[in-house]
Amino acid sequence: METGLEGKVVLVTGGSSGIGAATARWLTEQGAKVAITGRRRAVLDATAQATGAFAVAADMSDTAQTAEAVAQVVSYFGGIDRLVTCAGVHGDARVGEMTDNVWRYNMGANLDSAFIAARAVLPQLIAARGSMVIVSSLAGLFAGPAVAGYTVAKHALIGLTKSLARDYGRQGVRVNAVCPGWVRTPLADKEMRELARQRGLPPDEESMYQEVTKHVPLGRPARPDEAASVIGFLLSDLASYITGAALVVDGGAHVVDLPTISFASGR
Repeated sequence: METGLEGKVVLVTGGSSGIGAATARWLTEQGAKVAITGRRRAVLDATAQATGAFAVAADMSDTAQTAEAVAQVVSYFGGIDRLVTCAGVHGDARVGEMTDNVWRYNMGANLDSAFIAARAVLPQLIAARGSMVIVSSLAGLFAGPAVAGYTVAKHALIGLTKSLARDYGRQGVRVNAVCPGWVRTPLADKEMRELARQRGLPPDEESMYQEVTKHVPLGRPARPDEAASVIGFLLSDLASYITGAALVVDGGAHVVDLPTISFASGR
């Protein structure tokens, strides 16, 4: 089926690794013209070389850097038709132990980066009657333990998605969110090693992934390309009547009733 993405210019923030890099790869395979941003120049350039994307080093939580990055992409390609906001970090603290600086860092990297990128690219998307996908998380729907900053920011991203969809739908702009569960990315690998450390175990990522997905119906974490293909679908003409949605990509984790797990032993 035709996706309508061939020849379209797509900007992917946080595109140097993980879901962002996989999305850049998926889109280029569909014939899109892809630009990626990230703060780590060496990693960004390596991903650009591997995917054929145009790389712009920038901190997308900074308004001036974002404006310059968008200007570079527009100058290079002539416009922007689609936007994916994938930049983000993971945070680990409860509210009572969280400093102002950690809170601001979580909000800046996860929420502000999406807001600032969306605001900067909106004129291009309106002109193109384009679409946007904001990468939230399963943490945008539920609260994990001791990740208050991350949880709040990811919830807010769904609110940002709905506000954008409501305000710009009449101008032809579609905006949706994806909410991945555990995906095997460098960021998640780091979380697995931290989990092993907390339990006094060797840093075996594979066993930790098995542990965190043991109650997930599909019983495994996602591959980055599995999240990327959903993002690509929402960007494409195949999703032409979907806007304001938050699509869960979690192997079924959100359907599990945790209080009843003890009754499911051996089933």
